[in-house]
Amino acid sequence: DTPLTDEQHRQYQQMLQRAQQKEPIPYITGHAPFYGLDFLVSPAVLIPRPETEQLVEMALRWAAAHHARHIVDVGTGSGCIPIVLARHLPQAQVTAVDISQPALQIARQNALRLAPGRIHFHHGSLLEPVTQPIDLLTANLPYISDAEWTELDDGVKWFEPAIALRGGQDGLALIQQLLKQAVDKLKPVSAIFLEIGWQQGSAATRLAQSIFPNASISLIQDYAGHDRIVAVEMINN
Repeated sequence: DTPLTDEQHRQYQQMLQRAQQKEPIPYITGHAPFYGLDFLVSPAVLIPRPETEQLVEMALRWAAAHHARHIVDVGTGSGCIPIVLARHLPQAQVTAVDISQPALQIARQNALRLAPGRIHFHHGSLLEPVTQPIDLLTANLPYISDAEWTELDDGVKWFEPAIALRGGQDGLALIQQLLKQAVDKLKPVSAIFLEIGWQQGSAATRLAQSIFPNASISLIQDYAGHDRIVAVEMINN
């Protein structure tokens, strides 16, 4: 084995020190895996989680079955959701929105590496920048309630962006805003897939039903058996 150079040894010691201070490993290395791909990450974006891969799988199945032409991901962060969708759905137009310019910078870098020329990025709040009718809407918005925030692991609280995590008193503030905005932007046959907190299943389902009374609403558990995804499907009667 080749011995470490002085510079490599110094870098290794720095990384070790950062890990001992509870900084997440993906922020130290600048990389995180998601859906078999390598994504660039920084403290400007949430670290992609395995639970979100299930949302992507459901979105892919729906998009393929319904020939979705315009897909929008809101709160895109690192861009992991729209990039995977764009790679698997070559005929779709994919739009990604985030309110954070630093997050969009990371997302654009990832798109350049993994889905060049496929994604239209917009800076703005939720669906405000989106003007074209939507077939499929995905979102992993901040959903940590104020009470849950105090109980979070220090490595998450100290290092991951609060703007990507905190969802108000009940954790559903931004999800409610998004659903209300979506009413006038969705096509007659369309769907929404939302990631939620494991304690929010019944509240999020009731919220979706109140805003979309004629839609088919489903609550899906993650692989650990926790409520994780709300699916809202509009059928053209």
